[in-house]
Amino acid sequence: MQDIYVGDVGKGFPIVLVHGFLGSSIMWNPQIDYLKKKYRVITPDLPGFGNSKKAQSKNNINEMAGTVLDCLKEKNIENFFLLGHSMGGMIVQEMAKLAGKKINKLICYGTGPVGNIPGRFETMNESRNRLKTDGLASTAHRIAKTWFVEKDKSIFFNLCGEASKATTLEAADNALVAMENWNGLKDLKNIKNPTLIIWGDKDKAYNFNQVDILNKNIPNNELLIFKGCSHNVHLEKPDEFNKCIDKFLNKFFF
Repeated sequence: MQDIYVGDVGKGFPIVLVHGFLGSSIMWNPQIDYLKKKYRVITPDLPGFGNSKKAQSKNNINEMAGTVLDCLKEKNIENFFLLGHSMGGMIVQEMAKLAGKKINKLICYGTGPVGNIPGRFETMNESRNRLKTDGLASTAHRIAKTWFVEKDKSIFFNLCGEASKATTLEAADNALVAMENWNGLKDLKNIKNPTLIIWGDKDKAYNFNQVDILNKNIPNNELLIFKGCSHNVHLEKPDEFNKCIDKFLNKFFF
């Protein structure tokens, strides 16, 4: 298997955190610090991102999901909680299709059921073109500003900059291709895991219609909306976000 970095800290039942586009495991720092007190926190860097920058990137969501599952298999992790953000939310939906029985509870955060993301602040092709004309650093900074209500003045905005610096241009472009070509609509009804859907009401990447489709089609779910947050709720209101995650993971479902 290619050289993939997988953060692994804490003890207890495993929770796997899958980052999104232009991200890496560093984007989960506030969650790692909180969750490691109670859980074993697993944070893979997807191929081409973060500490996995040298690994060959993927242009297919299914293959990304398979890579994460392979990492967990290598660590002999058979059952786990699973959280995915944005593109990572697409990946965890695909993981639920591939290995749903291994997932104790699922969290789909700031994500939707289709990868071309209707209503996104710009189309995938526009983002790809800006990557080519403006470069990775400029494009990453511009896009990351849309993820926060306070834009680049947000306290944790620097984590986005650090993550994007550890991203290859090829990985960023491949990720856009992977998202645009992915569609998980037909599989939503087959997600049997207790599922928490999280969305910030100022999100410019995913509008409410995308979240509402998840809510209406995943059988056993609850929807949590954060007021006054954009796409990166976990970095805009980390304390509240972390407590809500912990509460959901400890909730008993029939």
